[in-house]
Amino acid sequence: MMRNKPEQVIPVNNVETLPTQPPDPGSLFDPSRLRLSQNFAERVGVRKAITTIPVRKPNRQEFVRVHPDENMRIETAVLELKEDRETYLIEPELRAELPGEVVPKVLFTTVNRQGVLTLWPVRLPRSDGRLDTWNQSAIEAARMAMNTWVRVAANMSLGGYDVYEATGDLPEPEWPELSFQEILTVAFKDKFIRDLNHPAIRQLRGEV
Repeated sequence: MMRNKPEQVIPVNNVETLPTQPPDPGSLFDPSRLRLSQNFAERVGVRKAITTIPVRKPNRQEFVRVHPDENMRIETAVLELKEDRETYLIEPELRAELPGEVVPKVLFTTVNRQGVLTLWPVRLPRSDGRLDTWNQSAIEAARMAMNTWVRVAANMSLGGYDVYEATGDLPEPEWPELSFQEILTVAFKDKFIRDLNHPAIRQLRGEV
């Protein structure tokens, strides 16, 4: 009967270890290795929090798009303080209490090339159906912006807005995942008039 030979044990001290190679400084700072991927925010589970939504018309140097969904705009009544450049939503029951101050407007949801979300207020026609050239051209610009990137600039000689369509092959806008109710909540969180003691009303009446 043959006996198995005992396994040879190699002392640890006899094991040859390879020296650790220091990283190449050039590869550490390779831009292609450090650059964020296009879907970085999605991969790490990050969503941009929108805490401010301006209520204003687009400035003359920005290209904007208007959300084409009719549920992303509203015809409503607002109060505008021209000197403060502030727009307020009004509780419907209070509209009759503010004759001459309440203005009927449509609020369009817009976004610019930098992804800034805004509400664009444009005056609606009067009861007789008439509308001045400024607001008529603004409504036409908003309708164009539902399908293409546009820029609007005031033309004092024309008495309206010049509308410029982008000639480049620009990508479609990326709309934030917000409902229109959420957009209104953010835009008017500090600008919703619920009673006649609101500071904006008191300012109009000369009480403050």
